[in-house]
Amino acid sequence: MAAFLRSSFLSAEEVFSGCLLVAGDLQPPRGSGGSHHGSNSDPLMSPDYASISYTCNESVDIRGNPASKNHTGKWRACYSILGGEFCGALAYYGVGTNLVSYLTKVQQQSNVAAASNIASWQGTCYLSPLLGAFLADSYWGRHRTIVISLTTFTIGMILLTLSAIAPASIHPVVISLQHALPFLGLFLTALGLGGIWPCVPTFGADQFDDTDGAEKVQKEIYYNWYYFAVNGGFFFASTVLVWVQDSCGWGLGFGIPALFSVIGIVGFLASMKLYRYQKPGGSALTRICQVVVAMTRKINVDVPNDSSLLYEIPGKESAIVGSRKLMHTDGLSFFDRAATITSSDEKFLDSPNPWKLCTVTQVEELKVLARMLPVLLAGIIFNTAEAFFPLFIEQGEVMDNCIDSFSIPPASLTAFNCLCIIILAPLYNKVLMPMVSRITGTKRGLSELQRIGVGMVFATLSLFSAAIVEMVRLNIAKKKDLVYQSAVVPMNILWQAPQYFFVGVAKVFSVVGFIEFAYEQSPDAMRSLCQACSLIMVTLGSYLVSVMLKFINSITEGSGSHGWIPENLNEGHLDQLFWLMAGLHLLNLLAFTYCAMRYKRKIAT
Repeated sequence: MAAFLRSSFLSAEEVFSGCLLVAGDLQPPRGSGGSHHGSNSDPLMSPDYASISYTCNESVDIRGNPASKNHTGKWRACYSILGGEFCGALAYYGVGTNLVSYLTKVQQQSNVAAASNIASWQGTCYLSPLLGAFLADSYWGRHRTIVISLTTFTIGMILLTLSAIAPASIHPVVISLQHALPFLGLFLTALGLGGIWPCVPTFGADQFDDTDGAEKVQKEIYYNWYYFAVNGGFFFASTVLVWVQDSCGWGLGFGIPALFSVIGIVGFLASMKLYRYQKPGGSALTRICQVVVAMTRKINVDVPNDSSLLYEIPGKESAIVGSRKLMHTDGLSFFDRAATITSSDEKFLDSPNPWKLCTVTQVEELKVLARMLPVLLAGIIFNTAEAFFPLFIEQGEVMDNCIDSFSIPPASLTAFNCLCIIILAPLYNKVLMPMVSRITGTKRGLSELQRIGVGMVFATLSLFSAAIVEMVRLNIAKKKDLVYQSAVVPMNILWQAPQYFFVGVAKVFSVVGFIEFAYEQSPDAMRSLCQACSLIMVTLGSYLVSVMLKFINSITEGSGSHGWIPENLNEGHLDQLFWLMAGLHLLNLLAFTYCAMRYKRKIAT
């Protein structure tokens, strides 16, 4: 299949010719018939061509022909992508949500060993997207990367299922296999996620032509439904699957998500004829290095004031496969040295050395990444809000969790956060976006940067809410003389609901906003890579919380003090930690606002 897709892609010139022909600027070419799977007919010469409209964003169909707007892409293609994402999310969270119980109870690992293994697995899950995105943008393309990654992930799920049933069936024969299977299975699932997480949202967005106004609006709606599918899988896994694992055994508990993973692959492959494909543009890392090297070589060269004097290949095509040309932008002019033509370059303009002279589009790629970086970095602090869920749970464990005769487990409030997202994601499309659009006067309601900013406001409110709840809880503990007792404070756990609700609202706005921003503002040939970078911000946010907690605890302990986070929270000052983080989120919001106001959007031809 990979060779089939690779051999059947049309050139960018043919795709562009199709776009012009649809617009009525060209007549169908005569005698140019390219060969597609043994056929000498050219789709642009078909009698039905005049009645068919084609995309103008260089996307092609499975045969490599210009993608038809009527027969490929849009929602008909996205249904299988969203369904596959739901199955994949269900499988991932079906493993991760209750993994600590499996490792300690079934694999007989210690709490420390289990926690360490889970941390390593999660770290690999969030770092592997860099590899998957690089392969997708540079060599394989998004579709092939997703298929290979889904297959790898599914094999990992099958191995985990076998590790769960091995003790009962083949334990006497292969006792060593019991210990090897779960680690190999977890490694393969993490490796598979590396191609799924950065490529699925971008491949779904590829199904809409952003040169078409109507399709562009639908693409903005797609981002919400993508996040809805992710959290739908999470909700099912954190409720039904956790119950199955605890009540019916781990063989079934891992077997169900493995089955859903297989269903996701089948559904994804069944819709191949409906998809629109973008061709990989070669190594993005190499292009970035070429600009840096060429710029460094010309460190003493003056950049011309007239940007038209900078080097760019003639015609409408970009030198980068699968990417539109980018217009020159002011600012970051030191990068323009890489595209500045010197007397030594003039001799080789027909085929210049890319390590000495780069195109304007190539330089603008690096400029775009440099401008995107401050926005993406703001995601580090934003993602610390969800990383504080363990402390939210610890806070709930010393609160009254009874409603009448029903006891609410503190960890179950995280499902409330997920349910909030499931409700709000489609509500944004149907209710919030039309309301906001009437205020802003734009169809989309909020831009991706505005959406991220709104989410950051709610993330800050979440920590303010947690701090206020903890202040009230500690005051009650003092009044009830419970400070020196590790006792439950008579304060209902539902007072925590707002802080979980605010995180859910924040994620609906900001997480979807980051996904949209990474796709819309990244260069065409680097979209998967930029999605991977936004995922790395989640990892960095978790690492930041881990480092901060250890540092703050070491600073606040001593001198007769129990520190802010002691074993007995009634003796601590968890509220001060929440206030500190709320202040940090507020500063991050201000810094993000400044960067967003100065952000210069990319300009594609």
